[in-house]
Amino acid sequence: MASKAPSQTQSSAAGSYGEGSIRVLKGLEPVKQRPGMYTRTGNPLHTIQEVIDNAADEALAGFGKKIDLVQHGDGSVTVSDDGRGIPFGLHPEEGVSVVEIVFTRLHAGGKFDKGSGGAYSFSGGLHGVGVSVTNALAKRLEVTVWRDGQVASLAFEGGDVVEPVSIRRAERGERKQGTSVRVWPDAKYFESAELPKGELLHLLRSKAVLMPGVTVTLKNEKSGELLTWVYQGGLRDYLLQTLQFDALIPLIEGAQYAGRAETENFAEGEGAAWVLAFTEEGAPVRESYVNLIPTVAGGTHESGLKDGLFGAIKGFIEMHSLLPKGVKLMPDDVFSRANFVLSAKVLDPQFQGQTKERLNSRDALRLVSSYVKPSLELWLNQHVEHGKKLAELVIKQAQTRQRASQKVEKRKGSGVAVLPGKLTDCESRDILHNEIFLVEGDSAGGSAKMGRNKETQAILPLRGKVLNTWEVERDRLFANNEIHDISVALGVDPHGKNDSPDLSGLRYGKVCILSDADVDGSHIQVLLLTLFFRHFPKLVETGHVYVARPPLYRVDAPARGKKPPAKIYALDEGELGATLDKLRKEGARDGSWSISRFKGLGEMSALQLWDTTLNPETRRLSRIVYGQLDLGQTETAINKLMGKGEAASRRELMEIHGDSVEVDV
Repeated sequence: MASKAPSQTQSSAAGSYGEGSIRVLKGLEPVKQRPGMYTRTGNPLHTIQEVIDNAADEALAGFGKKIDLVQHGDGSVTVSDDGRGIPFGLHPEEGVSVVEIVFTRLHAGGKFDKGSGGAYSFSGGLHGVGVSVTNALAKRLEVTVWRDGQVASLAFEGGDVVEPVSIRRAERGERKQGTSVRVWPDAKYFESAELPKGELLHLLRSKAVLMPGVTVTLKNEKSGELLTWVYQGGLRDYLLQTLQFDALIPLIEGAQYAGRAETENFAEGEGAAWVLAFTEEGAPVRESYVNLIPTVAGGTHESGLKDGLFGAIKGFIEMHSLLPKGVKLMPDDVFSRANFVLSAKVLDPQFQGQTKERLNSRDALRLVSSYVKPSLELWLNQHVEHGKKLAELVIKQAQTRQRASQKVEKRKGSGVAVLPGKLTDCESRDILHNEIFLVEGDSAGGSAKMGRNKETQAILPLRGKVLNTWEVERDRLFANNEIHDISVALGVDPHGKNDSPDLSGLRYGKVCILSDADVDGSHIQVLLLTLFFRHFPKLVETGHVYVARPPLYRVDAPARGKKPPAKIYALDEGELGATLDKLRKEGARDGSWSISRFKGLGEMSALQLWDTTLNPETRRLSRIVYGQLDLGQTETAINKLMGKGEAASRRELMEIHGDSVEVDV
């Protein structure tokens, strides 16, 4: 049945939703509207870091030896480098000066071109927002570029050009090349306009450490203070200066990068440098970087270091028969006392969010692990006595962890219900590490059982769709076998929002809903979330309930320049489109890739399911929280969606918001 288009009068009525209701944000408007999506808004340091990172990328590419930062008395900051200088000629397609495009377009930059002859082989990422965000959130920004015997300058206010590009010939004795950017951050976008001194010093010093031979300076015009950093000793000296406690064994360092012969596995030049220290007390020092970008929230490169460390040390302990009977090692037993500085080089880094605080590139785990593990194995076998000292520390950590979990077990009492027969349980009893996956269907449950980590991951397959429990009385819940099995497996009885249930019997720290990435899978998610909100609300409040997010698509990408063929997973249509755009920018022609759509989890092999959905280091797992709604508002919203007598309310919701939803049919 065809529906009539709304009349102009209807569309323009107050409170209506019509063509005129849609607003298109242009240029840098999205940044000004939602600055928190693009940068940290506590202070302007991250916007200044974007400029510093550009200067560092020039040095990383081998074209600069100096980075200078000046804090002026008026609150502005100047960052200068002696790199190649941003091109200022007209862009061949846009017809606008390139330097203007760099500072005014969100998705423009020299780092998309990774192929042969690209401006940057290794740089801080491909988000393409960078200094355009700095410009958008500045009262004024001035750029001066020295290049090819000429000097170009331009200025912006509020992100808009106020002084167009002007070009003159460089004077005799004037610098030959480089870029200078002066920024006046706009205080209205930040909680504080002051740059935190400690963080700024750490950022600049780390750039010098990670780029031996490059001189980094900081000058404060108010105080007259001038600081200079230039390091030749690299990561080792840096970690020694930063450690608060003596190391148990000598520092372990290494570095390895892929050569031409290894390009089937990794791109030429990809790899990592690292230095490790193990201490028996104190908070560990841990710093990681990707192409000189500090990743304060870690990511897959740190996971690769953890994986390589665990594999090497566990192998050493087993080879020398050092493990006491009944003790099982876990990665955190090795990693908990490790101090490290890790600097990875990744050709095409993918970060979580625009602030680049966490690396998400799946290949980085395998990259770092495959280089760290053999290097550490060699070191341990060359220094057996030091290796045995390290083994003692690791075994002590494991024994402490197991003792703590046994104490929890004793408090559970002996009256435990018989666990469901279809539950494939994990071996560990430590709820800090244990996870249970409520999996849609027996076939997916089979793949999950084969692909899981049997030490910490349990699988409970669910047959069919779970009962809608929104209006089911608590004493009738166990009439449904699936809900009975979920409750017994978790070790927690159903309860209400005002109850104080005994959570000491909880057997898993994470309860993960794992369903297909389609409409039916979403329906099952909603039914299980309804069950938890209505009958197990304390599990939600205490942060134990999660939703796993398996990918809907797999892209088999061809080789692109230095990048070898790869399998890339996309969560949904949006990520698929972004993935294909990135492949085009990397030089892949349309149609050279193949796209597979997973009809369900059962189609995935055990290895694919582990890599995309079960592996804690590479999966996407979303914790369920109440967000901005209080409990009462949340209950009202769920009642409207799940209540049997709310058909009219649901119809109204669909009529109002139906056009804004993409339906996967």
